[in-house]
Amino acid sequence: MSKALLDRFLSAAVKRGRLSMNWADGSTSEFGTPTQGFPEVSIRLTDSKAARHIVLDPRIGAAEAFMDGRLVIEQGGIMEMVDLLRANSPWDKGGDFGRPGVFKRARNTASFALEQLNNKVRSQRNVAHHYDIGNDLYRLMLDQEHMQYSCAYWPSPEMSLGQAQEAKLAHIAAKLVIEPGHRILDIGCGWGGMAIYLAKNFDVRVRGITLSEEQVALARERVAAAGVSDRVEIELVDYRDLAGAGLKFDRIVSVGMFEHVGRPQFATFFEACATLLEDDGVMLLHTIGRMGSPGTTDAFTRKYVFPGGYIPALSETIAASEKVRLIATDIEMLRLHYAYTLREWYRRCMENREAIIAMYDERFFRMWTFYLSGATAAFEHGGMCNYQIQFARQRRTLPLTRHYMGQAERALMHQP
Repeated sequence: MSKALLDRFLSAAVKRGRLSMNWADGSTSEFGTPTQGFPEVSIRLTDSKAARHIVLDPRIGAAEAFMDGRLVIEQGGIMEMVDLLRANSPWDKGGDFGRPGVFKRARNTASFALEQLNNKVRSQRNVAHHYDIGNDLYRLMLDQEHMQYSCAYWPSPEMSLGQAQEAKLAHIAAKLVIEPGHRILDIGCGWGGMAIYLAKNFDVRVRGITLSEEQVALARERVAAAGVSDRVEIELVDYRDLAGAGLKFDRIVSVGMFEHVGRPQFATFFEACATLLEDDGVMLLHTIGRMGSPGTTDAFTRKYVFPGGYIPALSETIAASEKVRLIATDIEMLRLHYAYTLREWYRRCMENREAIIAMYDERFFRMWTFYLSGATAAFEHGGMCNYQIQFARQRRTLPLTRHYMGQAERALMHQP
């Protein structure tokens, strides 16, 4: 029964490209038609129960079958398999591949709502789940220059990952309109790449905060190695605690952190930022976002990758900031930039497959590469994008037009 249901599902799901399914009973089914630009993939199920798990919940069922070695990819890779399925059901044309049934969706929504209550203890535990798994993995995957675990900026697709990440730092710095002597707060500073970049390029002092002990240790090493210890301070502290300390900053930047805040804490986050920002201050928020309306986080991501995480819609992000009268002075959507970034991370993980398996195990490697593949497909065919939102507390703080951004960015990139 499960085999017949999965066969019917794949017949409807795969029209372009080619999927060969080798069933546990030895039979084979073919789906789709070879099409230029669409992968050709062959997979094998090692037992009959795998089909049932995939039918019940295609997204997490397929993920766990792959992780457990019960779904084996014999032609192509996990990136090609996910790409084939998502490319046949693009969000732009109303697609929503692998959406679970009504009961599964209801259960996911209920558990998602409970997990979104990110108090300070839960927030640190959630961050540790993802970021404290060891710096060595991230050293293998990320750019060596800045160790940026967030969407790069690709003015040219021919750039290296390191060049694209430096372009991202320049792009953001230009929007902050930094002046000598500014005090800058980096919320969710990661391994210190942004803080180091700002300190090296501007006469400023930067305080970076994170909830990851692993990040704090390595960020401090990187700050010292860069020779900016006198201007950069890295702390293990929650943004909510910092807001209660009576501190003020001329500029606030937050890159790739808002996704971990959780929807119920959106208002708290912006209230803290408004409290920490000087009256003539500027803030830049860089976050993954939804192209459409608010939603929920899928079960795979919540269970294995980002517990407590939520990708915000632009509407709910702006609505939360409006409550504390932060003015959204500029909004930019980056559509495919993260897809380029994720494909680079995936390539580096594949190149370092044996090293990563030695650090963890085969199942972790499959989980990690499934995560990167699914995320890539979400930006290439799904409803994910990135937003850069510039905020100010006063309407006269910034120049009247956006020309200053390009001028500052070109200067930082040493371009005419």
